Amino acid sequence: MSHDSASLKTVSTSQDSLQGAIPSGIGSPCPNGTSVVEPAAKASMTENGNGLLPKSASFLDVRSVEDATSAPPLKRSKMSTVVNLLEARTAVQEHENEVAEVVIVCEPEQASLMMGGLHPRGSLYERPVNIDTAKQQHAEFRKVLREHGVRVLTVREILAHHVDTNMSARVDLEELVAEALKYEMAPGHDVMSLAESDRHYLSDAYKREVISHMSTTQLIDTVLINPTVTLLPSYRDTGLTASYTFEPLSNLVYTRDQQVTTCKGIVMGRLRSAQRQREVQVMRFCFNKLGMAVAGEIKEPGFLEGGDFFPMGSDLAMAGIGLRSNLDACKQLMDEDLLGTRRFAVVRDDFDQHQDRMHLDCVFSVLSDRCCIMLADIMGEASPTRRLVDEYTRDPASGKYKLTREGVEFSAFISGEGYHIIPISNEHQLQYACNVLNLGDSRIISVHAHSARQIVKDPRFSGDVQVIDFSSITSMYGSVHCASQVVKRVPRVHKA
Repeated sequence: MSHDSASLKTVSTSQDSLQGAIPSGIGSPCPNGTSVVEPAAKASMTENGNGLLPKSASFLDVRSVEDATSAPPLKRSKMSTVVNLLEARTAVQEHENEVAEVVIVCEPEQASLMMGGLHPRGSLYERPVNIDTAKQQHAEFRKVLREHGVRVLTVREILAHHVDTNMSARVDLEELVAEALKYEMAPGHDVMSLAESDRHYLSDAYKREVISHMSTTQLIDTVLINPTVTLLPSYRDTGLTASYTFEPLSNLVYTRDQQVTTCKGIVMGRLRSAQRQREVQVMRFCFNKLGMAVAGEIKEPGFLEGGDFFPMGSDLAMAGIGLRSNLDACKQLMDEDLLGTRRFAVVRDDFDQHQDRMHLDCVFSVLSDRCCIMLADIMGEASPTRRLVDEYTRDPASGKYKLTREGVEFSAFISGEGYHIIPISNEHQLQYACNVLNLGDSRIISVHAHSARQIVKDPRFSGDVQVIDFSSITSMYGSVHCASQVVKRVPRVHKA
């Protein structure tokens, strides 16, 4: 795949569409009754219970924000909230067009990405990847999000936060490391054949001693590369010889997939690919540390990946099934009441199931309350790769979801929901034109300039599209929607 977005570019049809990101009550009033501040001022401010404070660009800046509050040191019980900025905030996402407030990302990690890049195909990558370029492009992505007023947290920053100053935080992280790090004897050798003094060096006690001496950086690197140390008796020197194998979390840069955020909160998914399943544990640890309660989790035989899920409002949620997610997971979402919506649309990929269109967000995205993009090739009853929608409706008396419509062609279903569809060509879809990130109020981040022009020229779209170069990240088979987990959007006020 190629990209025609070599440099940062903004395409805009609205001068004031960024205003929706500003908390109400700040700055001057708008005609619609909301309030705004200038972008520069907005970027340097955030809101908490004590009013306006300097904007925290990341956890690296949290300490200065906490100091500004003159609050007492944070008392913390095991696995509870560690960040004042997010305390008492629940994860919630009703609609893709609501204003994004908190986004979790994972910057391309040197060690795990380097290992994944040694054999891209075996690491679920599309093409070889340049690590340095990937890091630069991801840094620019985070910068753009923050310029839009989004609070951006990275996985590494969450894992590291307070570890050097809070023993509970350190011990929590050490426990995660102890699960990632394994010691074992080489095949054909029995640990009991070792001298008793040497057996200690394969023990859990020795492993924990090693971990207790690691720096914070070492601890996090160990979590991300999942090393196994295989030991052979050497009968000389220290008595043992070590060799190493790794199962790096090379796809954690795509923080969309390990969970979904619904009207009810965070639901941990279950990833189809074996090499990605441990990512769920790491992300659950991050949410626990943030104090963001996990509402539920998908269990076997269910599979659910975040790229297949779309919140479409307080009335409707939507999930794709096919190559990655399955109906078992969708049934769990309904049976466990994890959606919080009256209706649930299951979008079936019965006929295509291709890696280039592995998730629903590869072929569809929401641009506004009444506008979306969709791969043209899947549209229409005659399409050999069409998607079909089964709609479930929650019975208000029993609380159970029941199948109310079956086999509705996807574009017809979406049109019936009142959406205008902007069709995206197959050529542009292969360049990730459909995989955009909506920051709310039709503020769109895209990686494809041609389709961005197509969107803003459409008379039914009135918003902004900002195009960034993400070509090294898309080498790993995903784009900006894949590389972001919105855990908090500002819910709209619903009329009684």
